[in-house]
Amino acid sequence: MKLLNKITSAKPVSRKTKKRIPTWGVRPGLEIGASVVLRGKKAEDTLGRLLNAVKNSIKSSSFDQYGNFSFGITEYLSIPNIEYDSAIGIIGLEVAVTLKRPGFRIKHRNIQKRKIPTSHRIKKEEAINFMKQKFNVSVT
Repeated sequence: MKLLNKITSAKPVSRKTKKRIPTWGVRPGLEIGASVVLRGKKAEDTLGRLLNAVKNSIKSSSFDQYGNFSFGITEYLSIPNIEYDSAIGIIGLEVAVTLKRPGFRIKHRNIQKRKIPTSHRIKKEEAINFMKQKFNVSVT
């Protein structure tokens, strides 16, 4: 939670389990992660800094068929303008990015929910081209 707050300057939300998995020691209500949602200019700035930590390269297998992608950062110290904090220690994080077009709200609204037409969905190639143009990312 502290690390996400330090990186994004936004309030993170803790994620709790819903199922019990005894072999992993997981029980309902146990906090197992944290997430933060960023949009607009703040999301672009933060994503640019996080991409610098991985030297602006992403594997093509990191993109799914709907244009979402994720990548991992081994140590948060590789992110520009982030300094070591002894309360956090040395940990890594995973960054998951969801790209959406205007009009995707119809999938989640309460009245008259609709599926997103295939012509309006973001495809893997479109997401890769967007990342290349916007953030100068090399896809390997």
